[in-house]
Amino acid sequence: MKSAPSLFLVTLLLGGAALADDDDDDVTYRKDIRPLWEQKCMACHGEGSPYLAEFDENKDKYEKLARGPRMDTYANLVTFVGWPDSGALMRRLDDGSNTKDGEPGNMYQHLGADERERQKNLALFKAWVGEKGWVLKRFDELSRKELGRMRVAE
Repeated sequence: MKSAPSLFLVTLLLGGAALADDDDDDVTYRKDIRPLWEQKCMACHGEGSPYLAEFDENKDKYEKLARGPRMDTYANLVTFVGWPDSGALMRRLDDGSNTKDGEPGNMYQHLGADERERQKNLALFKAWVGEKGWVLKRFDELSRKELGRMRVAE
């Protein structure tokens, strides 16, 4: 069983590679993901939402309130990419092309009003995480190499 990484290690693994390539064309949280997140995700995952641990303890309560775990900052959002809820962002937003059953994640439908918009916004999230980093696995299933492919530039 793998032990949980420190926040420093997760930041290094997820942010370090992305920070090395500081091109204007790179997808970043501030420039690209945050505005999309505000438009599509804030209503259910904003500052009025619980942090992950509280959400996990009271899932039924928060689901009835149409609240998901809080993702209103870069730090909060990347916990659903690398750790502690590794791959959750990818599992929830995936269009089904990366699953055995071909079923999209439960949040894919919220990426847009139609399939074209959903695919466009999914491509943006994939570019942010990194095509090779778009892994649907949980932390204990991930290799160090797979974690290192997750880019998530701030």
